[in-house]
Amino acid sequence: MATDKPGRTTGPFSGLLIVDLSHVLCGPFCTRLFADLGARVVKVERPKSGDDARAFGPFLNGRSVYFSFINRGKESIALDLRDDDDRKVLFAMIRRADVLVENFRPGTMERLGLGYPKLAEMNPRLIYGSISGFGQTGPLSKERAYDTVIQGISGIMSVTGYPGGPPTRVGTSVADLTSGLYGFAAIASALYARESTGKGTKIDVAMLDSMMTFVEHGVMEYSATGEIPGRLGNRHPLITPFDTFRTGDEPIVVCAGDDELFARLCGAIGRPELADERRFASNAERTANHAALKQALEAALTTKPSQHWLDTIARAGVPCGPINTVDKAVEHPQTNARNMMIVSDGIRMTGNPVKIDGYDDPAERPAAPGLDADGIRIRREFGGR
Repeated sequence: MATDKPGRTTGPFSGLLIVDLSHVLCGPFCTRLFADLGARVVKVERPKSGDDARAFGPFLNGRSVYFSFINRGKESIALDLRDDDDRKVLFAMIRRADVLVENFRPGTMERLGLGYPKLAEMNPRLIYGSISGFGQTGPLSKERAYDTVIQGISGIMSVTGYPGGPPTRVGTSVADLTSGLYGFAAIASALYARESTGKGTKIDVAMLDSMMTFVEHGVMEYSATGEIPGRLGNRHPLITPFDTFRTGDEPIVVCAGDDELFARLCGAIGRPELADERRFASNAERTANHAALKQALEAALTTKPSQHWLDTIARAGVPCGPINTVDKAVEHPQTNARNMMIVSDGIRMTGNPVKIDGYDDPAERPAAPGLDADGIRIRREFGGR
């Protein structure tokens, strides 16, 4: 394997070399997960401008925080993929790599002479991971895609928001992130399979496919009833009470997922008789009468402030919680106990959610690289000028 950069994070993927040809979010998020778990990730960028994400805000000390979040712990080399000398360096890396990740539109890698069949001849053990908007096949495969486009096509926007309100984008780039996660899982699976087969493979992950799996409840309802689900606000479509509720000051979340928890909730708020009402006697009845139940629960909850009810309902063993703003979530004791806010290049950012016994989970991670920051060393290592 190629020589690791000094100070690299150790982990279960230590010794793995990943050539990262991806850009912006879904691909870089996938490869950052590998970097967090010890892999060596060499990010190949365009000369002069680099990854488009370098120009995305917010900025801190002149550097893109967006770029830093999803590229920490990687190395950077700037290569012109149409230049013969630069291609020699790239091919030398690919011959020694375990994984290549790209998220160009289908057909782009082939036009560059970097399609899977050619690279597999160079390195039969190569795992070739492609993440794209619509996948390598199908009528939309060649179309451009961004996260919000995918959210719209997948149906998730149609079930997000309140009844009577407009379709609403989920408040993060969920299609990019989920496809990055599926890409990570697929590559890890292929690496496991390679242990027995000795062969690499090509992986095809689509943002739309990934997002469709997250429209789970809506697809369930349509498959079971033929009806088109609509927007429900914050309540669960199948379990009641499972929603946000007004209190004397701030709203809270309460999730009573079965009859026992519902009875405990009713007792905790001083309304035990609700659990005995016929219209609330089962989850099916509660869901059918969700509006009446919410009104009854909020009549009690609005008499006292949120913290009183959070303490009282939690003591009764019913899952509940506040609706935190981002600052409160970041500073929450549980967040910090789990090392989910770390530092990289002086920037506080979310940590690695994958905790594995026997491997460190450092509170400080290597920084994202400057454009071509490792170019000279990598060229020398892989035979370039």
